[in-house]
Amino acid sequence: MSNGDIFVGEVIGTAILILFGAGVCAAVTLHHSKAKASGWVVIAFGWGFGVLAGAYTAAPLSGGHLNPAVTLGVAVDTGQWSKVPLYILAQMVGAILGALLAYLVYFAQFQANADSKNAQPTLGIFSTGPEIRSPAANLVTEVIATVGLVLPILAFGKNDGIGIGQIPGQGAGIYGSGISILLVSLLVVGIGLSLGGPTGYAINPARDLGPRITHALLPIPNKGTSDWGYAWVPVAGPLVGGLLAGLIFNAAF
Repeated sequence: MSNGDIFVGEVIGTAILILFGAGVCAAVTLHHSKAKASGWVVIAFGWGFGVLAGAYTAAPLSGGHLNPAVTLGVAVDTGQWSKVPLYILAQMVGAILGALLAYLVYFAQFQANADSKNAQPTLGIFSTGPEIRSPAANLVTEVIATVGLVLPILAFGKNDGIGIGQIPGQGAGIYGSGISILLVSLLVVGIGLSLGGPTGYAINPARDLGPRITHALLPIPNKGTSDWGYAWVPVAGPLVGGLLAGLIFNAAF
């Protein structure tokens, strides 16, 4: 994969991921949205479908990581580190762009929210936050949830027939079903439903930090704080989780 393909693929794929993810959060949160108050299950599936759309779009160009934690886990597994900074830069650019697009889609609803007597906080549309603010506990949650994401992703590659690529021993031109990305999207839904309650399951530093930057920069009326005091947790936790997942995968497989 060329550097240009990697950059374009990760920017587009991550932007789609965040557009869907921030979009579903906006749909559930903001006034005058047809999906308002539809709940956590809707949010979990919205993020899962975002992974589905973004990763399948990016896969032919970049492999569809869309997540620095995944990129680190893959690097630990393969020993190939040279393109890690490029992947992470592209993922951050895509995350910022995707959050901006979600804001534009719900622009009128953001304005109506600001004018309402029952205005809802907007940061949760863009980034995660804990239900109980305990940095150590929140960090542990993000580490464990990210291991629960990255370790299965690495293991999916060991299952012949589900990935995209040549099946070992079957000769050139023989490819798997390509359902691995579908499985990852369902995995993300499962993590949201099972492990997302304490912190909102960032499990992706770019997914949290990029939209948080967008939230800080956008002229959203009465938007409130961007909570930079917490912002290190959904960055550090997934990075540690991605590295641990790579080490566990190498040790076990």
